[in-house]
Amino acid sequence: MRVGILTGGGDCPGLNAVIRAIVRKGIDKYGDEFIGIRHGWAGLIENIMGPLGKDQISGILPRGGTILGTSRTNPYKIDGGVKKIFDNMKTQNLDALIAIGGEDTLGVANKLHQEGISVVGVPKTIDNDLSGTDYTFGFDTATQIVTEAIDRLHTTAESHNRVMVVEVMGRHSGWIATIGGIAGGADCILIPEIPFSVEELVALIKKRQARGRAYTIIVAAEGAKPKDIDQFLTQDKSLDAFGHVKLGGIGDFLAKEIEKRTGAETRMTNLGHTQRGGTPTAYDRVLGTRYGIRSIDLVHEGGYGRMAALQGNKIVDIPLSEAVGTLKTVDMDLFEVAKVFFG
Repeated sequence: MRVGILTGGGDCPGLNAVIRAIVRKGIDKYGDEFIGIRHGWAGLIENIMGPLGKDQISGILPRGGTILGTSRTNPYKIDGGVKKIFDNMKTQNLDALIAIGGEDTLGVANKLHQEGISVVGVPKTIDNDLSGTDYTFGFDTATQIVTEAIDRLHTTAESHNRVMVVEVMGRHSGWIATIGGIAGGADCILIPEIPFSVEELVALIKKRQARGRAYTIIVAAEGAKPKDIDQFLTQDKSLDAFGHVKLGGIGDFLAKEIEKRTGAETRMTNLGHTQRGGTPTAYDRVLGTRYGIRSIDLVHEGGYGRMAALQGNKIVDIPLSEAVGTLKTVDMDLFEVAKVFFG
C-alpha cells in the first residue's frame, strides 16, 4: 500500500517515535511505501509531500518536534480545501492516510473519514485531554519539564521568601497542572475544571505565612478562571483556524492580585513552549512507538475511522468520533490527592 503520514496541531515530544514505528513496520512487514506530508493538513491541501523511507527516519527516535513539520490548518475553513485533499490523495495514489494529532487534527480526520477518506488516527496532545485513551504521548515529557521547573523554583522561592506562580499549559483540562503540581510539591493547583476563589487563595497564603512558611508555590493551568470572571484570560482576541483564542495571562493576574492583597513579593513564571520542546522521555518514546505500530496494523485491517488508544496496559483502537466527541477532564479523585498538600 501507499500510505501518507501527517502531523498536525502543536508539536510535542514523541511524534518522531510514532513516524519511525509506522515506517519501520510498514516496510518490513507489509512492504508499504510511505509519503511524508509536510506541515499537517496544509501539506495535503497544497500537495507538499515527499518519500518517507528508512533513510529519512534514521536517528529520529530521541528527537523532539516532528520531522514532517506541523500547522494548525483547518481544511474546512479554506475554500476548496477538502476537495484539494481528495484531489491530492488521488494524484499521489495514496491508499490510506495516518493523521497524528490532537482534538482538532483528529476532528478533521473524523470528518474526512465520514466523507470517504481512508484515515487512521494517532492521539497526540500534551494536554492529555482526548477521550478513550488513558494517556497521550507528549504528556509525560511535558509533566516532567513542569516538575523540574517547580523543583528549581522551590529553591529561589525559599531563598527570597517569595510567592511563585507557575503558569502551565491546559486550555480546558488541568492534567499537566495536576500531575506536575503533585510531583513538584506545589502548595496550590488551579485547573480549568474548578473555578477558584482569589480570596480563598489569598487566605491560604496568609495561613502559610502565619505558621512561618513565607514562600508559596502555586501552579495554574492557562485555562484556570476565578469564580467571578466568566471568560478566559487571553493574550489578545485573535482566533486560530479552529476558533481558539490565545490563552495566557492567568499567571500575571494572580501575581498582581496576590502581591496587592498579601504584601508578599510575588513572581510569575510562564513555562510556555518549553513544555513542548526537547527530547521525549522513555515513556513517551515507547508509547509513541506502540501507537505507531497499532496504526499501521489498523490500516491493513481496514480499521479506517479509528484511533489507536491506551487502555490500562493494552493498546486498543476506538472510533475517532469517540475520541473527539468530548474532552477528557481531570479525574477528581486524583485532584483530591493533590488537595491533601494544599496550604
